[in-house]
Amino acid sequence: MPRQPSLFSELDGDPPRAGGRSRGDASDALAERFERLRQVAAALPPGVRLGTSSWSFPGWRGLVYSGKRTATQLARDGLREYARHPLLGTVGVDRSYYARVPDEDFRRYAEQLPDGFPCCCKAPARVTSALKPERGPAEPNPDFLSADRFMDDLLEPAGRALRAHTGPFILQFPPMLRRSGLDRAAFIEGLDRFLGELPRDFQYAVEVRDRTLLGPDYAQVLSRHGAAHVYNAWTAMPQPGEQTAHVPLDAMPFLMVRLLLRPGATYQEQREAFAPFDRLVAPDEQMRDQVVDLVGRAVARAIPAYVLVNNKAEGSSPLTIEALAARLATCGLRPSLPRGPEGPR
Repeated sequence: MPRQPSLFSELDGDPPRAGGRSRGDASDALAERFERLRQVAAALPPGVRLGTSSWSFPGWRGLVYSGKRTATQLARDGLREYARHPLLGTVGVDRSYYARVPDEDFRRYAEQLPDGFPCCCKAPARVTSALKPERGPAEPNPDFLSADRFMDDLLEPAGRALRAHTGPFILQFPPMLRRSGLDRAAFIEGLDRFLGELPRDFQYAVEVRDRTLLGPDYAQVLSRHGAAHVYNAWTAMPQPGEQTAHVPLDAMPFLMVRLLLRPGATYQEQREAFAPFDRLVAPDEQMRDQVVDLVGRAVARAIPAYVLVNNKAEGSSPLTIEALAARLATCGLRPSLPRGPEGPR
């Protein structure tokens, strides 16, 4: 794919620093940035949604947010401003992985979002971890791959309070085979049963973090139940594009990409190196190339494409998204889907 021309080149970098600026000046600078980004958004093919893994980062002031606010304030009320960003058309809800989200919190999210804006909620760890997720001695998890628990803890609350904004639910399975002693064939069989018990009026995306789980039998289970594979950039996985050799994109009902960590990195070391997540620290051109290629193939197949970016991928997920969008806007992808709920605003 060709590189972006000079029109978009200034987006592939850090924002201007707001030090010494008045609040009005900082707001004006963000408005100017958004105006440039609207040109990029207008050139994106419909059906492509870019977003971040979460949204409560004060370091995004000048990138996403205009004012100085705490992480707690942003977690509660930041989605309204997040959704005004020209390129941010979806968002990950990571907190549902750690604990049940109260209905009132889901309702508050929904009230802040425009029509057609989907949230990608992560399934609870108590459903996707073969071992009990609580700290302490490693013990088998009796709720592992429990469809009833998943429905009680997430699908039903989200269906009640967030229904108009439910995008694909992400089933993130942590590395498990070595620690839990779980047999690969048993996992594939359990996943098959689990997906078969879930309601079909939602979409599901399965993210595995054991590369040995990738293969034709895994891909067949996803296809049988209309689920998608998450092409993830994560420390112990092949790069996203390389995963298509094991899980072909042609069989997916939609594309889900999650950019999390470079190979060999850990969350802790990346957090320490990248905080406060206001600049690109480690741009990964190979990863970007593969994402652009995957999105291009999804557009050619006229299937929706979701790309969720974590700060730990390159240092600042909004800036990674800007760089990806600039590439996508100039690589000649032809619109294949009608503009509407699945297209960029």
